[in-house]
Amino acid sequence: MMVRVWDAPTRLFHWALALCFIGLIVSSQIGGAAMTWHFRFGYGVMTLLLFRLVWGLLGGYWSQFSTFLVKPSEVWRYLQGRGQALADVGHSPLSGLSVLAMLVFLALQVASGLMSDDEIAAAGPLTSFVSSTWVSNATYYHKDIGKFILLGLVGLHLAAIAFYYFGREKNLIKPMLTGDKSVAFSAPNARDGWPQRRLAGLIFMVCVALVSSLVIGLNGL
Repeated sequence: MMVRVWDAPTRLFHWALALCFIGLIVSSQIGGAAMTWHFRFGYGVMTLLLFRLVWGLLGGYWSQFSTFLVKPSEVWRYLQGRGQALADVGHSPLSGLSVLAMLVFLALQVASGLMSDDEIAAAGPLTSFVSSTWVSNATYYHKDIGKFILLGLVGLHLAAIAFYYFGREKNLIKPMLTGDKSVAFSAPNARDGWPQRRLAGLIFMVCVALVSSLVIGLNGL
């Protein structure tokens, strides 16, 4: 049977985050005037993370944190092949940990970027509010630690997609494009009607307004 796994807001979040991440990597390598776009992509990630935090509570069934952030014992049972059948419909217990790690390290990367200073042409809007030690440590983490952790997590994500596609003949990309997944048993459908989409749009606009107000306020001080 076909199950609506990923609602439209979750799918848009996923691909928008991927585009912002690519933009961040490319702009950081170019440097110079491209750093203006680096900051813009960073603010975009901040907005998306804020939206995902709220949508993890109010979104479709399989997008809610409660469906894939499970106890360590559940992860262990899944690794032993004793997980519940529903564990592979949305995010499995293992991929749930990957999602959590990605969100946490993206948040750390954004936070450290706000306090970073390359001492050439780009400085985060929080550099004038923290000590030089904080700026130095944040810059080091942002450039030499956090970036590579995220690249590693993205690499693992892509490797998992390839493993499922070639090793288990499961296409994980298609459901993130169409929203639907074929399963051999009964499973809950994620709510994905226009009321939910309008709610997601409202939440996203509020997130945009909050981040924009914060950025304008910090840059204006």
